[in-house]
Amino acid sequence: MSIFETGLERNAANYAPLTPSDFLERAGSTFPDKVAIIHGELSRTYGDFLSRSRRLADALRNRGIGPGDAVSILAPNTPAMLEAHYGIPMAGAVLNAINTRLDAATIAFIIDHAESKLILVDRELAPLMEQALEQASNRPPVIWIDDPLAEGGKPLGEKEYEDFLAEGEPSPDWPRPPDEWQSMSLNYTSGTTGNPKGVVYHHRGAYVNAMGNAIAFGLTSSCRYLWTLPMFHCNGWTYTWGVTAVGGTHVCLRKVDPAQIFDLIARHGVTHMCGAPIVLTMLIHAPADQKTAFPQTVNIATGGAAPPSAVISAMGKMGFAVTHLYGLTETYGPSTICAWPPEWDELDLEAKAERMARQGVWYPTLEGMKVADPETGAEVPRDGKTIGELCLRGNTIMKGYLKNPKATAEALGDGWFRTGDLAVLHPDGYAEVKDRSKDIIISGGENISSLEIEEVLYKHPKIMEAAVVAKPDDKWGETPCAFVTPAPGAGEIGIEEVTAWCRQHMASFKTPRTVVFGELPKTSTGKIQKFVLRERAKEL
Repeated sequence: MSIFETGLERNAANYAPLTPSDFLERAGSTFPDKVAIIHGELSRTYGDFLSRSRRLADALRNRGIGPGDAVSILAPNTPAMLEAHYGIPMAGAVLNAINTRLDAATIAFIIDHAESKLILVDRELAPLMEQALEQASNRPPVIWIDDPLAEGGKPLGEKEYEDFLAEGEPSPDWPRPPDEWQSMSLNYTSGTTGNPKGVVYHHRGAYVNAMGNAIAFGLTSSCRYLWTLPMFHCNGWTYTWGVTAVGGTHVCLRKVDPAQIFDLIARHGVTHMCGAPIVLTMLIHAPADQKTAFPQTVNIATGGAAPPSAVISAMGKMGFAVTHLYGLTETYGPSTICAWPPEWDELDLEAKAERMARQGVWYPTLEGMKVADPETGAEVPRDGKTIGELCLRGNTIMKGYLKNPKATAEALGDGWFRTGDLAVLHPDGYAEVKDRSKDIIISGGENISSLEIEEVLYKHPKIMEAAVVAKPDDKWGETPCAFVTPAPGAGEIGIEEVTAWCRQHMASFKTPRTVVFGELPKTSTGKIQKFVLRERAKEL
């Protein structure tokens, strides 16, 4: 045994499992009177934020909820949603933040699949949750949140959120995880089938990725972060924890509205925000009377499709500095960044846009990234031409898919997480994604399975065949485009009938925005040639 191992034991003095809930403990102790959360006219300090999160944790424990128990929440970007990101893990339970854009049937599936022990729901979204519970087999207790900025909705469940918090005490003795590998969050992502997959995060990964965000995006105690990114999406890309880690201020936003965004940026001195490319587009094309001027530079990080040069230029003129990130639900959100070397500042706008199109290099908190031959796993040449699969590994990769060992093994089996995205590697080591594998459509930051849409279309009695591909869109990045072959003798079918059918059977944002009728191109073996359809969609 090495001399550096003899007599040097791990104990409570020199080791503690990492958990992002400790970020709030530190911020509440260091900055108890500093504003932590702004929501409309509400201003809440870090001392209050910590106390309320502790109360939530204690109230959950008093009901017997602890390790291995999922607590679901359906809410916009509100103070209660932030408190859930701390209080639920503080109870030892697993946070399940549900996508507010999903349909009732999918939410019912999640509640059943996660075996949720308790549900928190915003009053405005209570009717949607009520529909979901009617379809679910699991019927856990429900607590409704009476957010002051909610519009409409109704109470649902046994009591209101503030009354539930009153059941708990702000005890500092919440149980730290005995192992940082312990599950702490469950996020659902669209897969290649109709049902979503449950991605499981652990305490260590959430802690580490939050620190990676702080480093990569330049977060400090003086930052003011505007919540244009949904907190349900990869737990807000872990910025729910990253902003607190540095003692910054969370500026909440229930819905993306350009007028409100500009107003909040100017009124509260916002310095950082994130969002899908559509957020940038909405800000650029907002009416002139909504574009409130502000003196500070606002750093905005975006994922998905790289912003074109016109977008970069327009955002810059309004006072925004754009950062291009890449990640997936399986990687806790951001995992690579198009790090910007100083010499790129001298490039013209088109060249800058070309560089920004790259997904870049791996986060400082990720162990590694490679672009590999999908068959051999060997890294492709750094020539900017040879296409391979983008692969990642490190502490910020998911534990796996809940109740799905086959999919977990396929994704992680060889010691690398296979993203499914096809990329090239440039000579400087920067990766650039060239195509999406499978047929996932990324629209407005949301993943949409083309197979799920096709399944719905095939159920229509007047449709014989259907294929769905991504169509480039200036506003949404991509939108679903359906190519449909009508069933012979079934009667006429039009675009409105197809879209109405889709809205009836799945979430409205998944509905094809373009529908084309005719025969589908096929190989000699009868397989639909989607690559041909993708080219056609680009011309529509």
